[in-house]
Amino acid sequence: MGTKPTLTALAISAFFSISSAQAADEQLTASSGANDQDIEKIVVIGRSEQTPINMAANVTVIDAAEIEMSGATNIESLLRNQAGIQISDSNSGPVFSMRGFGSSGAANNTLILVDGRRLNNIDISAPTIGAIPVNLIERVEVLSGSAGVLYGDQAVGGVINIVTRAPQASGGGIELSGGSFNTLEAKGDIAGEINDNWRYFLAGSQKNSDNYRKNNESKTASILGRLQYADDVQDFFVEANYYDNHRLLAGAISEDEFNKDPRHSNNDSSKYTHEMTNSTRLGYVRQLSEQWAIDTGVSYTDTLTTSFNWSASRNKRSQFAFLPKAVGTYQLEQGEMTIVAGADILSGKADFSSMGRSNTQTQLSGYVHATVPLTSSVSYVVGGRYAKAKDDLVDQAVYPAGVDLDQSAHAFELGLNYRPTESQRLYVRADDNFRFAKVDEQAYTPKGVVGLKPQVGRSYEAGWDFASGANAISINAYRLDLEDEIIFDPSAEKPEGGNFNGANVNAEASRRYGVHAKYEVSFAKAWLWGIEYNYIDAEFTEGVNKGKKLSWVAEHSGRSFINYDITDNLQTFLEASYTGDRFMQGDNANVGNKIDSYLLTNLAVNYNRGDWKASLRVDNLFDKQYVSSGYFSTWGNGYYSGTGREIRLTAGYRF
Repeated sequence: MGTKPTLTALAISAFFSISSAQAADEQLTASSGANDQDIEKIVVIGRSEQTPINMAANVTVIDAAEIEMSGATNIESLLRNQAGIQISDSNSGPVFSMRGFGSSGAANNTLILVDGRRLNNIDISAPTIGAIPVNLIERVEVLSGSAGVLYGDQAVGGVINIVTRAPQASGGGIELSGGSFNTLEAKGDIAGEINDNWRYFLAGSQKNSDNYRKNNESKTASILGRLQYADDVQDFFVEANYYDNHRLLAGAISEDEFNKDPRHSNNDSSKYTHEMTNSTRLGYVRQLSEQWAIDTGVSYTDTLTTSFNWSASRNKRSQFAFLPKAVGTYQLEQGEMTIVAGADILSGKADFSSMGRSNTQTQLSGYVHATVPLTSSVSYVVGGRYAKAKDDLVDQAVYPAGVDLDQSAHAFELGLNYRPTESQRLYVRADDNFRFAKVDEQAYTPKGVVGLKPQVGRSYEAGWDFASGANAISINAYRLDLEDEIIFDPSAEKPEGGNFNGANVNAEASRRYGVHAKYEVSFAKAWLWGIEYNYIDAEFTEGVNKGKKLSWVAEHSGRSFINYDITDNLQTFLEASYTGDRFMQGDNANVGNKIDSYLLTNLAVNYNRGDWKASLRVDNLFDKQYVSSGYFSTWGNGYYSGTGREIRLTAGYRF
């Protein structure tokens, strides 16, 4: 068969991708639209089972059919400008920003999960999204907006949960890909049944590429193994994963160099970074009674990063997470009531040997969240969380004797959902958010400042969704207010013993207004068309930069696509992605020129026959020259070039 979405897939993609769910790992029960008796269940961001009537947040679900339809070869291409996501990339990996954060703060204000496991690091380095091959992704769930009650630290602008495949049938596949910039990639996986209860899954990948910029070559490999057990009342799995990425650093270039040759690099092959990550994850779910179940997750990740840029560096970090929760479900006369109660125990350690810096951060938090039906068409959600963080910090330049820092934060959520008919839904929601400072940030504060305060804020939003027949529309409006936002201020007084100007500070208050609108329609059976628009007004509301725009936030962005099934086996996909102009990262006073807007056009042609498939994907079809990341400096701005036209041909076989 071709990749044309079924009526069920269209209902999920069009309606639920523009509808909302209150939180991570929730199960939605969706009517197929073709037959009201056909029920399809998917897991989306949340921590309990929910039906569509009980949702109270803005969630986009990009399912397997949509991933295959796009022909995307990496997560960056798949997510660009979807659900308002803006991307920056300093030619070392993408950083995803949601709801108005610049590139330097995006990694700490957007929570990235893989199967519910946190990828965000204890330091300010961005999560390594490239560790997840696209062929292993079952779907991507994007919660736009704060989720401080359900996820706590760093769930400020939104949450992205990448759900990987967990095959239930025996078999496997192999996939080979090659294309521009001497890119070669191989992927393979196999799954099988040991007995009636035990299953295994193995997967591996290898990718080598020169990449677009000169002196930016990379070699990336990953391997994953999973063992699963399931019976009538319980599920258990254990998983181990290894990721290795060696990449040359192309570095920043000047504006003149960018305009003359965007592929230029002033670095040579001696500048590199090499990341090696091991992770282990265990999960256990048991149904205790008809109403209650327990769900426990444990994970441990350690990373060694060696690099040479200005000098040799060797950094180690590890993170442990224990996430137990209990989920209760009660069938009331007016509908289903769900209660979730849990605790998050997080411990991270970072050692920066080249800087004489080390830190151990421990977070303890507890939360309760409930969905309560008032009538058959109205429900409300309510919840709260309290969190504590402790840092044991040593820095040979700033805190040679060490310092202990204790912080706390809390969050509350209240939402109301109203569904007057089966085809539409209205909701309002308020949710608090917070984030604790990272090790890098606590270790480099202005002279006399010992420890940064937690960043706190509140998000307000309202939305309307409508889906009927082949049409679906969604509109969401929000406001995000922040206090004590943690940023690096190049004009701040450097700490005593510091070796460069500027410092990490609690900034003045800021606010972000925004609107997200999306429309999808299928017609003539073989066509699917969609368009979405995102508006963000982000500015400082206090201090010397009052009224100034937050840097590296595009006020306007959007995306449109069209998909056509030529035959049952052959399908084409065309996409246009727009990012508006914006101030350079760090230009909080708005004194410099804006970076130009740009429009990227992507094309995919997909062919499927039986167990064979092939795909041709062309990113940046018209070879648009654009800035993927840029940093403001009175001494001269630094520019990183976005990738030019890239052609990839992929062939695969499933058995």
